Amino acid sequence: MEEIETRLKEATDVCLKCHTEWNKDQKDSKARENLMEAVHELRKVAARLEIQIAISERNEMASKPIPIPAHRSNKRQQHENNGDDNLGNADAGQPPSGGGGRPPGGSSSNNRPHTGRTLRRRTVSEPKASE
Repeated sequence: MEEIETRLKEATDVCLKCHTEWNKDQKDSKARENLMEAVHELRKVAARLEIQIAISERNEMASKPIPIPAHRSNKRQQHENNGDDNLGNADAGQPPSGGGGRPPGGSSSNNRPHTGRTLRRRTVSEPKASE
């Protein structure tokens, strides 16, 4: 972590110096290039810092249990308060209704949203609507 801190301090100092030089004469292409390089270096240090933060969060989260989603915990509490042991199943051998499986009226491979209309195929004997 000390390495990132020193890189961050150095990159910030260089970036500030380059910005001051560029601010004196904004038409100077060399000053602009130096500033762009300094900003790029600052971005690289910031990206490394973000990686370190993500790693520490991952390590921290590994020690904590995954929380139960609110919709699940509310359902469980309601059923416990009602005295249901099987979470509302009418028959203990049946899977819970409404949670999974295929959507009603079609296969799950259809990625189009359901519009509420059913499509009807024309038979050969039916004329087209435009005729």
